[in-house]
This record gives sequence, structure tokens and C-alpha cells, in this order.
Amino acid sequence: MEGITGVTSPEHTLREGREHERARQLMTAEVNAAIEGILKACKPKTILVNDSHGTMRNIIPEELNPTAELLSGTPKPMEMMQGIDKSFDAAFFIGYHAMRGAYSGVLEHTFSGRVVFDVFLNGKRVGETALNAATAGVYGVPVVLVTGDRAVVEEAMTFLGNVETVTVKEAVGRYAAKCLSPAKARTLIRDAAYKAVKNVNKFKPFRIKPPIKLDVVFFHTGMAELAEFVPGSKRIDGRTVSFTSKDFLEIHRAFVAMVLLAGTVV
Repeated sequence: MEGITGVTSPEHTLREGREHERARQLMTAEVNAAIEGILKACKPKTILVNDSHGTMRNIIPEELNPTAELLSGTPKPMEMMQGIDKSFDAAFFIGYHAMRGAYSGVLEHTFSGRVVFDVFLNGKRVGETALNAATAGVYGVPVVLVTGDRAVVEEAMTFLGNVETVTVKEAVGRYAAKCLSPAKARTLIRDAAYKAVKNVNKFKPFRIKPPIKLDVVFFHTGMAELAEFVPGSKRIDGRTVSFTSKDFLEIHRAFVAMVLLAGTVV
């Protein structure tokens, strides 16, 4: 939701926020724009929409394009990437935000803004775009479209290289942005989705070569103490827990488990 045009405040993104219902409408409409682009380009067997913000109950089911199936609610074993498998041709990241600490990122954070301070894969700092794209890459599925603010678009191009993008807003500060009109943003997303599907064979899956070392830095030591309960994890320092595997899906599951455990002390 943080990468949807017009969304700039916790009033939009938090369930108790006074403008949250309006933000849900905006989010659903941008997802529908992407679906319309897909349908213009081809006749897919399946379009799966995985709601991936907060409670993961944001997209309004009765307003979602009826050609799509909706994964709603949390927790899910693979959270933001639940449902991905080898049967899919492409993944779209709609309404994404930049990693925590990104310069000029609207509402920037990584996975859980009150729990995760930093995430590293093989020593390289990453956000949700790289984490989730690597999970899709395990199944040979390329990320072909990323939409959001300028900061996340730049982040996507850094990690994914050849990817379609749509910048729907540009940060003035963490809680302020110059936003495209919703109508303009939807037109651009629709056109980019169409282009991405028409050129799907030009995109490559994002993969991280094993062995893969995950380091998660939490906001305080109490969170790291609980994250260390994940089997195979190792405490590196007061706030950092590490996990190493040859299997990125195991890395992803360990990360989700760490964050959920650590989040119990927020």
C-alpha cells in the first residue's frame, strides 16, 4: 500500500487510520489496472493476487477484477510470495516501497517497520523487492513490473536490471510526496502491464547463488532473542541473527519465522 499514489501517511496504511478505507480503494484500483493490462495482452489461465500489506486484508474482494483470484489474510507460510510456483509466467509487484533507510523513500521500511532494522543477503543490504524477487526466482519466475515511488523503482532497477517500472509518486519527505493523479497512475500501470506481458520472454528470473547467508538486524535485543529460536539460526551480536542455507526457500521461511517471533514483543 505504501507505493500507491496518494498514500503518504500512517493514516492511510494502518487499519485504524481514518483514511485507511480510502487507501484500500486506491490500492484495489491500481491492482485492477495491472490486471486490465494483462488481459489486454493475453488470455491467462490464472491471475493470482496476493494481498501483501499489513493485515493482508486490504484489497476489496467485491471490487477486484473477477478474472483474478485473491489470497487474503495473514499469517501465510510464504507471506508476500504465497502461491508462487513454476506454473506462473511472471510476477508483478504493485504498490511497493523502498527498503528501510532509503533516501527519499515514502514510508520506507523492510517487511515489518517496527521489528526489522536491516536485512542482508550475502552481505548485501536488501529490501522486500530483492527478497521477494529471489523467491520467485527459485521457481524460474521473473519479476516483470514494479510500481511505487521513485526510490523503489530505482531499487528495483539496481537489483533486477531489465524490469518494467511505473513511478506513481516522488518523495518530498518520508510522509509527503508529489503524486500522480489516480487516473494517470492507473493508465501508466495498465500500459506497463500490457508491455511487460507482451515482452515476458525478455525478462530473467532473479536468483542468488548459494550458499546464501541471511542476516537480520532487529530494533532491540529482545527481538533478536526470540528470533534466535528458529532452528539453524545463529546470534551474531545483540541485535543480529544469521541463517545460512543452500535453499533460498528455506531462507525465506526462516526470515518470516524470525520476524513473526520477534514481532511478539513489539
